[in-house]
Amino acid sequence: MRLYGVVGWKNAGKTGLMERLVREITGRGFSVSTVKHAHHSFDVDHPGKDSFRHRQAGAAEVLLASRSRIALMHELRDAPEPPLEDLLTRLSPVDLVLIEGYKRDAHPKIEAHRAVTGNPLIAPGDPTVRAVASDTGMTLDRPVFDLDDTVAIADYILAEVGL
Repeated sequence: MRLYGVVGWKNAGKTGLMERLVREITGRGFSVSTVKHAHHSFDVDHPGKDSFRHRQAGAAEVLLASRSRIALMHELRDAPEPPLEDLLTRLSPVDLVLIEGYKRDAHPKIEAHRAVTGNPLIAPGDPTVRAVASDTGMTLDRPVFDLDDTVAIADYILAEVGL
């Protein structure tokens, strides 16, 4: 599977860029899946629901299935967080997997950057960040795109992964 990441600090525009890229790239006829890293405990389930009760009772995995979708929740309990490579093996084959976060992993990435956050760029110290998408002009040793130029960013990513 071809992989490309979107990284950046909090409020840099990563999720908006991911959403626009998925829409643009799938609109061109490619299949896309996404992986999102969360730095905190999260829950896709709600207290009182059957699946929540199954997990609370100690189930290692709970699979929810309906006519519209399936969701598999795997409780880590005290086990370490699985590496990205292991998680990717759980995905069905697609043309491209877009990964939000996982900035320390080795796959190629584009950095989302908003000047208003005041955060430094990740790109200068990370060769896996192949380009930057920003709301402010800058000169770097790699391509810089306007954060809102989804078409150009999608063109770049697709060329990078050979699609």
